[in-house]
Amino acid sequence: MALALYRRYRPDTFEGVIGQDQVTVPLMRALDEHKLTHAYLFSGPRGCGKTSSARILARCVNCVEGPTSHPCGVCDSCRDLATGGPGSIDVVEIDAASHNGVDDARELRERAGFAPARDRYKIFILDEAHMVTPQGFNALLKIVEEPPEHVMFIFATTEPEKVIGTIRSRTHHYPFRLVPPETMGPYLERICEQEHIETEPGVLRLAMRAGGGSVRDTLSVLDQLMVGAVEGDITYDSAVALLGFTPDVLIGAAIDAVIDHDGAKLYDVIQKVIVGGYDARRFVEDLLARIRDLLVLTLGGEHAERVLSDDAAAEDLDDLHRQATALGLATLTAMAEETDEALTHMVGATSPRMRLELLAARLLAGRETGYAALGGDGPSAAAQPDPTKPATGGGFIGADADGDVPKRGRPDAAP
Repeated sequence: MALALYRRYRPDTFEGVIGQDQVTVPLMRALDEHKLTHAYLFSGPRGCGKTSSARILARCVNCVEGPTSHPCGVCDSCRDLATGGPGSIDVVEIDAASHNGVDDARELRERAGFAPARDRYKIFILDEAHMVTPQGFNALLKIVEEPPEHVMFIFATTEPEKVIGTIRSRTHHYPFRLVPPETMGPYLERICEQEHIETEPGVLRLAMRAGGGSVRDTLSVLDQLMVGAVEGDITYDSAVALLGFTPDVLIGAAIDAVIDHDGAKLYDVIQKVIVGGYDARRFVEDLLARIRDLLVLTLGGEHAERVLSDDAAAEDLDDLHRQATALGLATLTAMAEETDEALTHMVGATSPRMRLELLAARLLAGRETGYAALGGDGPSAAAQPDPTKPATGGGFIGADADGDVPKRGRPDAAP
């Protein structure tokens, strides 16, 4: 069975951890200056390197030449903790999701009392630390506060606010972040080169978009695309089909239909989305992403092209500029609000197609009226009564602003 891509490329040193300089640089400095503490808290989104960094820190601390920021890689401890290694008897990884009670905390406390079998420190890595119960944390409190000289704790969690304050205040907290495309892109290109895989333009951007900034999730997506590669080549169409994204041509056609006030063309796009088996909610997400790109171009011009969405680089920028110019800032803003609202209402909807058709109608209606009712400008908005204020026309139908009924139709009206 082939080893997963994210496991094959798990980093062994802090230099290999990408996009987390706010964590790796201070830790490397602390290692070189021998200013280590007894407890660390690594927090951040999933797949960003928390557990890997905890293993690297343990490797650096227990290296024969350490503590050092550059482990030798040849000693027994370094080999045991390397990628694919068997693990060290003095580095204990605990899944806190299944070992979260008082009894588990007491057992850990007893194990911490024993000296390391071989290495310099006995290191406990508690993954998913937010799953530990308050009673379990309280049982650990004393040993985390005053541990033996040979013990180090590393807590890794996606929800640091669930780690009780008395534990959190006794650790050095290092927050991990999602990795931006500017950093992730070159990393994926290097992996594809090492794996002898060729990708069409836009494929890696789709993988990064599906991964959402998580290195592990992105590598899992790329691994799946590599499995389906034909003769070592990943095509853009196959990536779109596998990942479920809407083809750019449909998104562009929908925007053009709104620009041209062409209802038949817009509903034809919807029909292609439904008949083609595309997810209606994903189509709305992709449409919102395209509107966002047009907003960025409108606000920043040509200098904003580098911050466009992941899939925008595969589209002809001339078309994007043309669409942005045709719609304008006010219309794009209103379209974004309408689309975002429709996306919210599509969660759990029994008929996503109906929501999609209603969105199309609102976009066309707003385009024809200039979104005056939404923006609060223009005569159509001024004519709308304020429902929070009492009516000023009295209680008679047809009364004027002063509450008087017009003479025509009144019994005492002059002939």
